[in-house]
This record gives sequence, C-alpha cells and structure tokens, in this order.
Amino acid sequence: MNERASLWQIFFVFAYVGAFTIGGGYAMIPLIGDAMLKRKWISEDEMPDIITLTQSAPGLLAVNMAIYCGYRLRGLKGAIVATIGAVLPSFVIILLIAIVFTSFRENAVIVRIFKGIRPVAVGLILVPAINMAKKGCKKWWQWLLCLGSLVAVAMLKFSPIYIILVTIVLAVGISLAKEALPKT
Repeated sequence: MNERASLWQIFFVFAYVGAFTIGGGYAMIPLIGDAMLKRKWISEDEMPDIITLTQSAPGLLAVNMAIYCGYRLRGLKGAIVATIGAVLPSFVIILLIAIVFTSFRENAVIVRIFKGIRPVAVGLILVPAINMAKKGCKKWWQWLLCLGSLVAVAMLKFSPIYIILVTIVLAVGISLAKEALPKT
C-alpha cells in the first residue's frame, strides 16, 4: 500500500494542509487523510488508528500526525520534512497577521470575518469525529462508550486522561475475565 514518496512530495502535501486549514489539528485530519489516501500512502482502515495514536501522544495533533506520517513514509527525514511542511505555512501566516492585524484589529469587517470563520472551523473539526465514530463504533456498547465519553468530557468536565485510564483498566479486566472463562 505504501507507495514511495519523495521528501518534496511529503513537504508539499503537509505545506498545503498547513496553509489551507482553519481550526487547528482536528480540522487538518480530513485534509491529511484525503491526501494520504489519494496518494495511496495509507489505507482507509489505517486512518482511525493513526488518529488515535497521534492524539494520544503529547503535543499538537497536527504536528504528531505530520511526524508519524512522514516517519512512516521516509523515516526521520520524512518526519522532519512533514513537520516543517505542516508548521511553516501557519507560522508565516500568523507572523503576517500579527504584523498587519495590530493596525486593523478594531476594524468591523475584520471582526465579522473572524466571527464567520469560527463556525466553519467547528464544522471542519466535527467531520473527522463523525467519520471516526461511524468506523469505530459498530456495536451498541461502542456507541454507548463513545456517547458516555462525550458527555463526561463535554458536559461533566471530566479529564480525558481519566476516561482513557478507566477504559484501559476495563478493557484489560474484560480481556482477562474472558481468558479465565472456560471455552465452550
């Protein structure tokens, strides 16, 4: 599945994603996934695993995805190139905004533009979440865990760390219990 990618291809794919994504790491997921799938650098089944792995690592999701995908494609050089590609456009854009925005920050048109962009960013973030739920939740209890986690974090303000730790403990306990039961 993993077609050979040049370092330039990796850089330009992640630079494109970094330049045209509004809303941060979660909004980058569909673009990264589409780019990787289109080039046959990963399979569709691998994408949820990549998201889960990179999300559980410390740091920014977009940077973690760039590091993982770049490393997977071309080792350490690929990881470095992908990370630079993902971060460089945002860095340049933010630098330009900081230079220009200070003189326009009270401008009513600029304020309305930013207020209009916010809901779009939310929508872009929801797309990968919905797609992951569809692919990862095939049984009723998986949907229950998904919705329970959502409520616990969003409404009850539980730390995601505790949700993950409890889930790991439950999964290990269930696995051990299943192994201990006699086979019929």
